[in-house]
Parts: sequence; structure tokens; C-alpha cells
Amino acid sequence: MSELHYLTATELARLIKTRQVSAVEVLRAHLDRIDKVNPAVNAVVTLAAGHALEAAEAADRALAAGEPTGPLHGVPVAHKDLHDTAGIRTTYGSPLFAEHVPEQDDLMVRRLRAAGAITVGKTNTPEFGTGSHTVNEVFGATRNPYDLSKSAGGSSGGAAVALATGMVALADGSDMGGSLRNPASFCNVVGLRPTPGRVPAPSDTAAWYTLSVPGPMARTVEDVTLMLGAVAGFDRRSPYAIKEVFAPEPEQGVAGLRVAWSPDLGGLPVDPRTAAVTATAPAVFEGLGARVEQVELDLEGADDAFRTYRAWFYLLAHGDKSGLGPNTAWNVEQGRKVTGADLAGAEIARSRLYQRMAAFFDTYDVLIAPVSQVPPFPVEHPHVSEINGHKLPDYLSWMRSAYWVSVLHAPAASVPAGFTPEGLPVGVQIIGRPFEDARVLRVARAFELATGHGRRRPAL
Repeated sequence: MSELHYLTATELARLIKTRQVSAVEVLRAHLDRIDKVNPAVNAVVTLAAGHALEAAEAADRALAAGEPTGPLHGVPVAHKDLHDTAGIRTTYGSPLFAEHVPEQDDLMVRRLRAAGAITVGKTNTPEFGTGSHTVNEVFGATRNPYDLSKSAGGSSGGAAVALATGMVALADGSDMGGSLRNPASFCNVVGLRPTPGRVPAPSDTAAWYTLSVPGPMARTVEDVTLMLGAVAGFDRRSPYAIKEVFAPEPEQGVAGLRVAWSPDLGGLPVDPRTAAVTATAPAVFEGLGARVEQVELDLEGADDAFRTYRAWFYLLAHGDKSGLGPNTAWNVEQGRKVTGADLAGAEIARSRLYQRMAAFFDTYDVLIAPVSQVPPFPVEHPHVSEINGHKLPDYLSWMRSAYWVSVLHAPAASVPAGFTPEGLPVGVQIIGRPFEDARVLRVARAFELATGHGRRRPAL
């Protein structure tokens, strides 16, 4: 019990429900951890200690009174600073909203609170979640806890670091081009990009936009599954929300499953250190009884489709703002160049890709591949500019192994796969058929249990 802050959310929920520990005790252990380690990593950027203490005391009173409790009763959670939290500052990582305090919670935040989770604070993100490196002009950079000189990834970098260091048991995030998967890979935690609509994201401006999805992060697949069960579910304000109730698959391993392995997602450059770690994954699955086959993947059209839809979205969401940071402004300018013909081409390319992958998944149950093409890079670098001697044309290009997958409308999890010789974490990406989030999590859980890489903690 001396390290409550590193117990899983599943275990904390059980201990609180059986009254072996109180929600207040659990909260204080995590607040103490934040006080000790957050100054070094800058992951939690707005702390809501008073709010959290009131909620924890109320959670304990509810248990004492025998009132019904949710699956996350008393479990500490942090929310990405893109997600609105009523009465708690939400900046979106932008100086334009540095003192913004919303009046209402986002749907995901509301569902987490309804499940009994205790909001501890907000986690750092680049401006409007733009990019896979967590740095902004409001709070500065979030540092990787395994090497403080390195990036934590992004855009849910603060969430990943808060989890890796035991500051919270659960964290939410969002993923357009890898923002749940890349920081999970960089920080040795688990992130799930759910099938679009699994966790609805109602919007007044981009209700039909499916590239960006909210989702769960945790230190274990079991905790991600628990959290997904709390936040998934139909909401009629989202036109593509999934009505099917999310139900986890039993932990029955992966024996007999057909696993496709792509070391480079169809020809992308991959850093040799990342390649060496992810190349160990196929043997793990073979040892578990799966049938593994290396494949030549055809994701033609994914790049153009993603970039076109992303640019269009940034113009839609931020085209009326002045004073934007350079990455967000660049995306808006790309959006101003998008034509009707561009959108038509993107729709055709994405539709053809979807049908090719539907045929692919007639043969294979899951696809495994690197999450990111590189391990964590120096924190002072704005982005990766070169991989294996390949010069990259812009700050988006190093994220292709994640954002090509975003176009597939498929669930994808990042699970710890090992470490580079320098001790930097590397994740493997497990991609499933659209709507088969439970299958992806079952496979991820089997890999996690077989390897144990996620149990390694940063030496802060």
C-alpha cells in the first residue's frame, strides 16, 4: 500500500469499493506524487486539488451510505487540456485561451465523472493538439520521464507522462494523427485509438469529421478496457455514434489468430532502433500460438487523404483565429489551398483504401506494425526532420506510421514493446477491423502479459 500511485485503476477501484482504502487516501497519494515529480516533467499543467478533494470526500460518503457506485469510483483521472472541464481552466495549449474556464464538461469528462472517477487536473498538449510533440507557448514542453532530454510525444503527451510517472491512474486523450498512440509508445504506456463513434465527440462545427477521436490511456490494457467501458456508448448528438454496447472479449489469448506483420507499413523509413524493438513482436505472437505472416502492405492514398481532410478541418476549426502558433497556422494555410477537386480525390482515395483493407482483414484478424518511425527525440527539436538519411519535407511527415492508420476507420492500440539500447521506450501498434475494438484489446492484453515491458518504471 506504500505505492498507491502505481497501483492499476482496476486494483484501486476494487480496494476503494471494498473500503480497504479510502478515495481520499488514494487521491492524496497521487497529489503527493504530482508534487514530487511534475516539476521535472511538466505533464499536469492545471491542478484541481481542491475540486478533487471535495469529490473524493463525497465518494467516501457515498460508499459509507451504501449508495450505488460506478466502475471508476474514487479513481484519479486527468483530462487532456483540449477537453472542456466545467470550472477548471482549459487552454487548448493556446495563448488565445490561457485563462479560459468552461461552463460545461465535454461528453467524455462527463461520462468519466458519472463512472465515479475523480478529476485531478489537466494534462499538457501542443496548441489545439497540433503535432506529436507536446510543447506550447502557455506551459512549455513536457519531458519524457525515461530521459528528461527527450520528447514525450503528443499530442496527448502530458497524459502519457502523468500515467508513466504514477501521477494518475487513468487519463483521457484524443487522436487525429496518432495523438493517443505516439505518446503511449514514447512513454511506455497503453493508448487506444477507438473506432470512430465508439466514444462520441459531439460537435457544432464538424459533426461528421471522423479522423479525430477521443479515447483512453492507462498503464495497462486491462485499465484501458475498463475506461473504454465507462466512456463508450451511443449519443444521438453524434451522427456516427455506435449504438452497439462495448463488451470486452474474454482473456483467451491469441492462439489460432491470423496476425499480419508489417515492419514499415508499406515502405516508410524506420529508425533502426525502433525497427529492432518492434521486430521482436512477431515471435511473441508465434509463441502464443498465433499464425504470423509478414505482409507487403498497400496503403496507397492514405497520405493524400489524411492531409487533405486534416487541412480542411484546420481551416474549418481555426480559420477565423489570429495569433496562432506556427504549426496551427501552417495547417490553416494548407486548408486555404484545398479545392473541391482535392476533397473529391481524398474521398475516392479513402474509399478505395477502405475496401482494400476490408479485403485484407478477410484474411487477417489483426495487423501489427511500429507505432512511430523513431524513438523519442530531443525535446528542444520542434519535430523530426530526417529518418535514416531521408529528409522529411515538413513536420507532419515523421508521423505517417500513425496517421496512415487514422484513415482506415479502424481501432488501433499502442502497447509497450521494449526499449532501445539507450533505455527509450518503443511501442507496437495493434490494428484491427473497424468496430472490433474488443478484439484489438484482447490481442494487446495477451502481448502485454507475455512481455511485461509495461511494468518497467522511469527512474525519476
